[in-house]
Amino acid sequence: MADPLLSVRNLKTYFYTDEGVVRAVDGLSYDLHRGETLGIVGESGSGKSVHALSVMRLIPTPPGKIVDGQILFEGRDLLKLSDEQMRRIRGNRIAMVFQEPMTSLNPVLTIGEQIAEAIILHQHLDKRAAWTRAAEMLERVKIPLARQRVKDYPHQFSGGMRQRVMIAMALSCNPSVLIADEPTTALDVTIQAQIIELMRELQRDFGTSIIMITHNLGVVAEMCDNVVVMYAGRPIETTTIKRIFQEPKHPYTWGLLHSVPKLYERRERLIPIEGQPPSLIDLPPGCSFAPRCPFAMEICVQADPPDFPVGPTHTAKCYLYSDKATEKEKKAAAAAGLAASSLSGS
Repeated sequence: MADPLLSVRNLKTYFYTDEGVVRAVDGLSYDLHRGETLGIVGESGSGKSVHALSVMRLIPTPPGKIVDGQILFEGRDLLKLSDEQMRRIRGNRIAMVFQEPMTSLNPVLTIGEQIAEAIILHQHLDKRAAWTRAAEMLERVKIPLARQRVKDYPHQFSGGMRQRVMIAMALSCNPSVLIADEPTTALDVTIQAQIIELMRELQRDFGTSIIMITHNLGVVAEMCDNVVVMYAGRPIETTTIKRIFQEPKHPYTWGLLHSVPKLYERRERLIPIEGQPPSLIDLPPGCSFAPRCPFAMEICVQADPPDFPVGPTHTAKCYLYSDKATEKEKKAAAAAGLAASSLSGS
């Protein structure tokens, strides 16, 4: 296999506050290859968005700091680049669609001005050519009357159209990597489906690699090739999209699958994940998911589990796959994993 386009290794991003050190991202690793879509999944507060801002080198300092790890893009460690070198990459080679388009767009500048600004900066086109390119990008994301609407302001667009504008802006310089942070969260289900289909179509046209950050496993199923499940700042399960639905291994992943509403009618009630995510300032000893895990063993509250290989290109941070688990516990875990996989229709 070819070398990864983007490789994150043991990334740790902490925030130093008066209350203590918030370990927002604490040891994240993954590879993203050309043309692939990687899903980063987890509850709010799991570190998904902080990881994205770390890749973009947009962590506010202070209080935030990337304390360890590597972010290798085309073989270069982004953490070792100067601010000027990073500015040449950010928005050009690596672009990001932020979570809330209304707050990400400048309300006093037209859409055309905002898209053209990046094109002029990175593509070195004159203003007229940049505006033409901006209108073309609005057409590519299927905004009606694009050449007229390029002169409109953000408040004149609906939520779904603003999200299309954000995608057009991100793709205007033909980046190699697009990071999409919850791009469908604030949209109704019909518009969500349109945005997902639009991103798939643009990925085919541009050949862009995508990192899809979401809490929605349905979006992951539609878009992604591989997936990293995060909890409390750490990756707890990593595998292909097929295996995450057919053979999920971590109890947290089972909980995510159980708590997703299904389109078809079900008599059973959804099963929520009991409890709350832990404070990232004061993480419990051992496995951070142990206080909420129905399969927790004594070892789980004593030592943080390593990544156990549970299949080809599949790891799970769980002692159920170690010699610490009894045969009875392993059988119960296998049954729970089978029950969770059945919910995806696999």
